[in-house]
Formats: sequence, structure tokens, C-alpha cells
Amino acid sequence: MDGDVIEAIRTAVPRLRPAESRVGTIVLRDPDAVVSATVAELADHAGVSQASVVRFSKALGFAGFPALRMQLAQELSRNAADLERSDIAEGQLNPSDSLSDMVSKVAFHEARTIEQTARLIDLAALEEVAGRIAAGARVIAVSVGASGLAAGDLSQKLQRIGVNCLNAPDTHLQLVHAALADTDAVVIAFSFSGGTRDVLHAVEVAARTGALTVAVTGDPDSALADACDLVLRTPAREATLRAAALASRMAQLAVVDFLFLRVGQLRFDDLGSVLDATR
Repeated sequence: MDGDVIEAIRTAVPRLRPAESRVGTIVLRDPDAVVSATVAELADHAGVSQASVVRFSKALGFAGFPALRMQLAQELSRNAADLERSDIAEGQLNPSDSLSDMVSKVAFHEARTIEQTARLIDLAALEEVAGRIAAGARVIAVSVGASGLAAGDLSQKLQRIGVNCLNAPDTHLQLVHAALADTDAVVIAFSFSGGTRDVLHAVEVAARTGALTVAVTGDPDSALADACDLVLRTPAREATLRAAALASRMAQLAVVDFLFLRVGQLRFDDLGSVLDATR
């Protein structure tokens, strides 16, 4: 499977069958204990059959529980090394954290989110989107709420290098943009959950015009991902205590940077004069 197993479990649990979902909940609650557990022990702890543990493992793309357990052990080992490198005891943000602890933990989560985004990104999809934009496609950025920060950043960056990018905070105007899209347009939809109704509606309208639709989402199996031609995946992990969508925002902004710089590379011959003019 691609990406981190804990993140994949967290994303999958809401859509799994009840017994398999219980197994996933137990794994998320205490992954360290699961690494040393047998199929029988995990099944007993979750109150399900051993077959449910096997089905849970296969639903995540593993051949069986031993393969899942092995990747989980590797991930926990990597996480421990990351914490040690960042000089913090544990990653969760707590109300009792000192100011220094809080700053260190936020820095840890944001740096780790960017690294995970780089690992998860579909390079072929990224190249296709960047190529279409560099070739002159009109871009329409669709989002609501906190995801609007990433959509706005994309719009500003692309316009700076001469790419026409529409981005409206009003969802009705987003629908207007989507309805007036065509086969030469690229519609990029930002939604961490992949279930935001307004964003999904705009994508469905744009798809009927023949536009290339792209989802930037943390859930590759979401309704938005299913509705789009291409998916640029972002990590789904969030810290428990947060004032805003910290991890999802950083992941979306990283995708924006990847996309913008690739477009810049593909338009490099024209870049100097455009930047001079907009400077």
C-alpha cells in the first residue's frame, strides 16, 4: 500500500464494516500493542472473529495481518526517530504543554506533514496537471473555509506568472466559474475531507463542461476524489488539540508549491519577462 498505515486506517475506519471498523479503532488506540499481538489476540481485544482481522488487513491492501503488522512496526520506529530528532517526548499537543513544547510540537507536525505530502503525491497526476496549465489552460480554484487559503495562494502564484486563475470565496460564483468552464480549463478543488458539498457540486458542474477536474484531498476514496479525473492526495493526520486545520493547511500549501514550481519550470523560457512585468 502507498503512504503511512496509521493514516490509511484513520481514513478507512468510517467506511469499513462494523467488525473491521472495531479492529481499526483498536489499532489506532494502541498501535504499539498491536505490533506484538497475534491475530487471535487482536480479534479478542476488538471482540470480533479472527476472519474480521484478516478482512480488515486486506481492506487496507495487505496480504494479511502479518504484513500489516510489519509495516506498522516500521512506521512506529520511524515516528520514534522523528520525535527524537525533534527533541520532543511525544507528538500530541496538550493543554499542559509549555510555550516551548507547543512551538516544538507544531514545528514537528508541520515539517512531518510536508514530508508525508511529498511521499504521497501522485507524480504522474501532478505532471499532467502542471503540463495542462503550462500549455495555457485556464485554472479555476474551488474551495470553502480553511481550504480557501490554499486556493487563494494558488491563484496569486499562478497569476504572478501570467496564468489565468479564477478563485472566488463565494460558492455561487464558484458555480458560475464551473458552469462556464470548457475543455481547455483545469478545475482544482481543495477539500481536506473530500466531502464538502459545495466543492463537490462545483466539480460535478465543471465535469459536464469537459474540464479536467482535480481533487486536492486527504481522502482518496471520498466522493470528491471519485468525482474528479485526478487526485493529488494530502496526509489525513491532524493533531488532537488544534486552533485550526494545521496539518491539512500545510499539506495543501505544499501541493500548491509543487504545482506552481512545476508550472514555472515548464514555462521557464517565458518566466523572466513575466516576472519583470509583474514586479
